Amino acid sequence: MALDKKDIDLIEKIVYRCGDDIAISIGRSFEHLEERIDLIESRIYERLAIIDDRIDDIIRSNDDMFESLREDVRLLGRSE
Repeated sequence: MALDKKDIDLIEKIVYRCGDDIAISIGRSFEHLEERIDLIESRIYERLAIIDDRIDDIIRSNDDMFESLREDVRLLGRSE
């Protein structure tokens, strides 16, 4: 079953009429995609900031522990 010239013309008219709607729909889809990417990016940066804060807390805690150990070793050295 082949398409007639009339059928092809009708299809072209439909595509031509819907072209603007399709372009707008694609544009909106890209805008929504961009918004989702921005949201995901901000969540990633937020989680990285939380990880960075936790690492800083651990480093400070370790520094305090090592300073306490150094002080204990100094006291032991003096008492001997």
